[in-house]
Amino acid sequence: MVHRRRIRRIVVAIPGVVLGAAACGEETLRRADTTFVADSAGVEIVTSDPLSVGAGCILGDQPILAIGAIEGEDPYLFHQIRDAARLSDGSVAVVDGGSREVRVFSGTGEHLRSMGGAGEGPGEFRGPWLLWVTPGDTLWASDYMPWRFNVFSRLGEFSRAVQPDPYQLHAFVRGGVLANGTSVNVTQATAPPGGEETALLVLAHGPDGALTDTVASLPGSRFEPVSDLPGFFLMPVFQANSVVAARENTIAMASARNPEVRILDAEFRLRRIIRWLDPDRRVTDRHVQAFREDYVAGRGGRDSPGWSAADEASVGDSRSVAELFPTASDLMLGRDGRLWVKRFAKPREEAEWMAFGPEGGFVCHLAPGRDLTPYEFGSDYMLALGLDDLGTERVVMYRLHAPDNRDGG
Repeated sequence: MVHRRRIRRIVVAIPGVVLGAAACGEETLRRADTTFVADSAGVEIVTSDPLSVGAGCILGDQPILAIGAIEGEDPYLFHQIRDAARLSDGSVAVVDGGSREVRVFSGTGEHLRSMGGAGEGPGEFRGPWLLWVTPGDTLWASDYMPWRFNVFSRLGEFSRAVQPDPYQLHAFVRGGVLANGTSVNVTQATAPPGGEETALLVLAHGPDGALTDTVASLPGSRFEPVSDLPGFFLMPVFQANSVVAARENTIAMASARNPEVRILDAEFRLRRIIRWLDPDRRVTDRHVQAFREDYVAGRGGRDSPGWSAADEASVGDSRSVAELFPTASDLMLGRDGRLWVKRFAKPREEAEWMAFGPEGGFVCHLAPGRDLTPYEFGSDYMLALGLDDLGTERVVMYRLHAPDNRDGG
């Protein structure tokens, strides 16, 4: 069906152009520690040098909300928390993969209601995953195999199921739902042939699931066959993967091949390009060795019962390695309009997020720590998955403090 629709292609990565634009403002940025802004054919290009700036967003010492327990009543026991989002009244909706439910808790942590459950009927889930909240506190909870949405009201009433057309087993990248009910979904264009890079299609579907546009074609993954394991493929170590996020009236896309994010509006028009300087991306032998050592340790060693031929191939010398590290591994659009970019963490480095204001200027760095996986950013909070020392899953919310002297705009 895609080939019969108008394809709106956004050029995501043109290395010569990106490098040239960055070099143009690099000296100014490093001398003045400012943001370099240019305009090209009505598209604003904002370039900054966040790696030379020490501005940090800070999380409170203790969570201001914690939902989940080791034992007790069923609604507070989680098994594979998949996502969480905050509603306008301060309550929090949580997707639990074990029970296949969406559970809603008050702003102080009391269970209010649950919806969904295991099954294939109206409002039920095979494998719930992502959760988005649109204006009016309408909840879009995704399900896959095949990919679809169950839509609920703020009071937990099942509204409808939305099945994106054409049929797809699952989404490859986060995506999101816009304020007008358009869902932005990312699917693989073709089955991955050995040794070739696939394309990811960013598709826009109306509130009824009908395809309305192909927003962009982004570079996807490259899979290489393993010679002595027929039918087994591996991606190159440190391969870049495109990332997409959508919220309200904004779509953010990045190929992760270059340090930039492209910002589109709800009409799929390119409005802004946010770039940053990231000069030290070369992959060295030290990085590869650290990756291999950590992989082996994480699997319990080569002598462990679970070690397989696939594991050996994953750390073998014949597996390809990227020449440059990706620039990003995730994107989020905050509830306040800020863009959050998760920098690709090199081996044995702590994961870090960079925040950019609605106008594209750099705001701050944030290192949430290994035990916190962010689900949502607001103007003054971060909602996240938290793990305690026993591995118990909780949804936690921390107060988020941004630097007073930077507004990102």
